[in-house]
Amino acid sequence: MSHSPMAVLAAAAAIAITAASCSSSSTSTTSSGSPAPPPGRTYTIGVLTDLTGLAASTERSVPLGIKAGVGAAAEDGYRIKYVVADAATSPTGALTAAQKLVDQDHVFAVIALSALTFSAADFLTSRGVPVVGAAIDGPEWLTAKNMFSIDGTEDFTKVYDVAGKFYKMEGVTNLAALGYGITPSSALSTKDTAASAETSGIKVGYLNANFPFGSTNVGPAAIAIKDAGSNGLYSGVETNTAFALITALRQAGAHMKAALLPIGYGGDLLEAGPAAQRDAQGVYFTVAYEPAEMHTTATERLQAALRKYAGVTTDPTFNEYLAYVSVDGFVTGLKAAGVNPTPSSFIAAMPTITNYNAAGLYGSHSISFAMSQRGRTVGADNCEWITRFSGTSFHLVAGADPICGSLIPGKVVS
Repeated sequence: MSHSPMAVLAAAAAIAITAASCSSSSTSTTSSGSPAPPPGRTYTIGVLTDLTGLAASTERSVPLGIKAGVGAAAEDGYRIKYVVADAATSPTGALTAAQKLVDQDHVFAVIALSALTFSAADFLTSRGVPVVGAAIDGPEWLTAKNMFSIDGTEDFTKVYDVAGKFYKMEGVTNLAALGYGITPSSALSTKDTAASAETSGIKVGYLNANFPFGSTNVGPAAIAIKDAGSNGLYSGVETNTAFALITALRQAGAHMKAALLPIGYGGDLLEAGPAAQRDAQGVYFTVAYEPAEMHTTATERLQAALRKYAGVTTDPTFNEYLAYVSVDGFVTGLKAAGVNPTPSSFIAAMPTITNYNAAGLYGSHSISFAMSQRGRTVGADNCEWITRFSGTSFHLVAGADPICGSLIPGKVVS
């Protein structure tokens, strides 16, 4: 994103999915032993995401994941209505959209999946609104008592050995790392990936954590990466930038033993067209959850919900995963908040959930919503799944299904 002000565009679309009617049984618990949803109650939630602007290249699929999550929640007896508000990849747009959700739509909670959530965080906290989503934007998820990240609340200033272990396993000796300067999580994750690689004995030949948000002018960066002799890549950016960079590197003749993208898995790449898929041959993609290629009970349920409620037939996108799991995280919080949840009881209950498994998509791993555990994770139990794109499909990577690690004591970035 350029540093000039962006026009505000906060558009909202209301979409409601009504669950099947509640059972006439007088029981007050579900079959799993959790409190049953109050008969006839509908919860209205807001969805804060970037449907327009530069971040829309990735986040446009958020509503599809929400549809799937709401449909799955309906099968469990929870009636959810949701309103989508466009943050427009703008700090002002994010705040305006959040204000509309609270003051006009009177939402119970907000699911936040925006690159600019940090711009609305203070407002949402001051109004006591529960926020569930992913910490893909900034550090507010670490400290705000009303905000709960379903992919673990990583302190991006801390360095973990997971990335270094992966690159070393793939034979990388010289890493290039690129991230956006305006988004704290992108800039810091780029720096801590580089630091993780260095700790594993890998040289960092190119590091740029201040790339313009959403830019596809990647030719100079590709030449610089080649000239640095890098044979490994971390690209902590949106898909439009990442795919352009992969193409430019191939055109420049730079050969990567392992190019790793944290965004782009699944439908993001499969819907990008033949040219993007051609240039992505051999590229690695991280997945915070079990990849669809594992065909577990949890992945099969996710894909069934996407097909049934959102018409999605390809592998899930990065944001379809996040949106689906965010709805599950919201329902999990409702179950913990008692027989008649309120926003305040929801906020109080979430930190008591210390073994959340993301609708089973973390496999045998889990995360904690407890405040005392924040900043101690890079995914569930410090694990990430990694896939490799070959031909027209993604494949599990042996030794990275998942790959797990730990915090490197005393190692920090800023």
